[in-house]
Amino acid sequence: MNHNTVVAHIMQADFPRLLPTMPIREAVATLARRLVPAAPVIDDRAGLVGILTEKDCFRPMLNASYYQQWSGSVADYMSREVQTLPHDLDFVSAAEAFLARSHRVYPVMRDSEVVGLLNRSDLLVAILSMSEHVSAMPRSGRPDR
Repeated sequence: MNHNTVVAHIMQADFPRLLPTMPIREAVATLARRLVPAAPVIDDRAGLVGILTEKDCFRPMLNASYYQQWSGSVADYMSREVQTLPHDLDFVSAAEAFLARSHRVYPVMRDSEVVGLLNRSDLLVAILSMSEHVSAMPRSGRPDR
């Protein structure tokens, strides 16, 4: 398999990591400032224990607007059932995972470590780019010079 067609090639390696004990207001601000749709929640042993998505943030945000104060921690609002993708997964299989679920982002794992985030928009751009490159090739399979 071409290393350029695995998710490790296009995943975001610079992403926020949240702690379960982090105040939810701080976590919401982190997602908003970093413009990411989700962030993995990592415990003190560097293990993945959950994911906090933008959707998860709406409940504490609405509570804060009603009660005029933020309350709770990331652990109170995170999703504990986390679907992940392996770092060496091919693009087609990753696309099938996005098609099967409504997720906008997946944590990418190498062994038991979160090494990146794969956004569906990044995968879409990568697949489109590959298809444009292939359609630009002459029938011989070699690029024009």
